[in-house]
Parts: sequence; C-alpha cells; structure tokens
Amino acid sequence: MQPIVPFEPIRTETFPEGPNWVAQVKWDGVRILAYLEDGQSSLFNRRRHERTLQYPEIHDVTAYVRAKSVVLDGEVVAFAAGRPSFYQVMRRDSVQRRDRALTRMREVPVCYMVFDILYRDGRWLTDEPLAVRQQLLAQTLAPHPNVWMVENETDAKALFRAVCAEHMEGIVLKDLTSRYLPGGKDGRWRKKKCYRDRLAVVGGCTLRSERRAVSAWLGLYDGQGRLWYIGQAGTGRLTEHGWSALTQAVLAWPRHTSPFCNLTQAPGVLWVEPRIVVRVAYTEWAPGHTLRQASIQAQVPVSPLQCRLQPDDPMPV
Repeated sequence: MQPIVPFEPIRTETFPEGPNWVAQVKWDGVRILAYLEDGQSSLFNRRRHERTLQYPEIHDVTAYVRAKSVVLDGEVVAFAAGRPSFYQVMRRDSVQRRDRALTRMREVPVCYMVFDILYRDGRWLTDEPLAVRQQLLAQTLAPHPNVWMVENETDAKALFRAVCAEHMEGIVLKDLTSRYLPGGKDGRWRKKKCYRDRLAVVGGCTLRSERRAVSAWLGLYDGQGRLWYIGQAGTGRLTEHGWSALTQAVLAWPRHTSPFCNLTQAPGVLWVEPRIVVRVAYTEWAPGHTLRQASIQAQVPVSPLQCRLQPDDPMPV
C-alpha cells in the first residue's frame, strides 16, 4: 500500500452554518497516517515521509485497531504545561536513530489523536460521507493509552472560544456529508485559527530586488528603553497599497546599524530607524522568544514607545 497525501482544510474567518457542520479541536502537532496491511504497521506524515521510527508507542497499529488492515488519519501531539506544544512534538519528529527515539519517548510522551479512517479490511472508505467514516472509526479503534478519537462538537463558536482561552491553535470545521479526497484541499473542511495581536516596531526589512518590502523585522521595548528583536512578519491583511505604503516608510528611514539590542547582524536586511509601528497577529511565543506565524495587519500611527514587552511575555534572547 502506497502512502497517500491527506485531505487538507482551507483557512476561514467565518463559521459555516447548517446541521451538517461539526467542529473539532485543531491539535497542534504532526499530521500522521497510520497503515496496517498484512500484519505490517507503518506511519507516514503528510509529505509521505516515513515516521515509524520516531513514535515507538504508536507504531504497532495492531495494538489499537479491531481490523486486519486499516489506514487512519490523525495528529500526533505532545504537551507542555497542559496544552499541545508543536515544539515538543518536533523534538520527537526530528529523531533519526532508534535509541534516541526511545530516549525521547520517555522525555516527551505523545498521543495520537485520530479523526478519520480511510481504509478498513480491504475496502477504501474515502467515498463514504464523513458521518459514516466516523461511525466506522469508533467501531475500529480499540482502547489504548496513547490513542484517542477526536470528538465532534456542534457549537463551533463555543469550542473556538474555549480553545482560544486555553491558548490552543484553533478548530477545524467539517461537513458531515463530505467525502475524503486524498491530496485535496477545499471548503468541505475548514480551519479557523486563534490569533493574538499586538503593536510592534519595525526595525528592519527584507526587500525584493525591485525594492519592495516582503517582510518586516519586529521589536518591542523593555523598561530600560532597549529594543528587542521578536521575529519577522510577512503578508497578512495588508493590501497592495498597504505594502507599498510600508515600503515607502521603511525606505524613508534607513540606518547603517541594527536598532535591536539582541540582533546586530543579519545578511540582506535593510536596517530601519524604529519609527514605524504595525499591528501584528500571531499564534504564540515560540521557544526562541519570537512570535510564531506573525503577520502584519496594519500600519498604526502611534508612538513606537507604546510597543513594550509585557510582564507575562518571555524575555527575548
């Protein structure tokens, strides 16, 4: 059996309405498809790269299914401080040696959050509606300490508020009548992410050859007036006109040295006087104390000194 590319949701900012729509937690982990055929188990990620070695606690698919052959779709998740941590699961996913995988298994436990079944006992189920596949999945999964079936919720807005309050990634909205299209991506599945936003100062910029801004290098001030680099941000809700205006602004305030106290050199960056303020959307602070999935929403006419590190922010390094 050849590994397949999984069906993907599209991004949405709205909640679809109707009795056929359900919502699920969007687990912030690694997309993994589990295969069982002729007594042999294997795990593959969305790019069809094998991950059987990396996750010893779930690599034996026979331990958690009531079937002779199966293909499951789900997310491998690790936790930190009681919530899913993409960075912790990547510690597992990057392992290349079996002995190291066993060590990491003890250091970073994972769960396999299964949300779909594509094949069972010689029959492909991808043409069945999601509601039928979920019934078959519930019948197929056997109890296992590291494997869980993802539950449906009918109140998508309430679920979204709850996961955002817990600083989780977001939700996935699914049409119960939808078929599963391997390698597909359309509106039958939709993802809505939780974003936080804040003001940040532009201290540098990456330009295209025609001197067009493509990303901004952002900073926040501390109580001593030092500007700390907190990451880069690219396209967001800025229109073409917005990017042109931002480009003109950064080109008007060039400088020879970095304004950041924790980042003095970066090849190809145009350093900028810290006078430009933008509103940035992001999902969380990354372990390197930069903003994850940051995107510029707007240029804001306020004082740069309003862009400050807060007491609960991690101190950049």
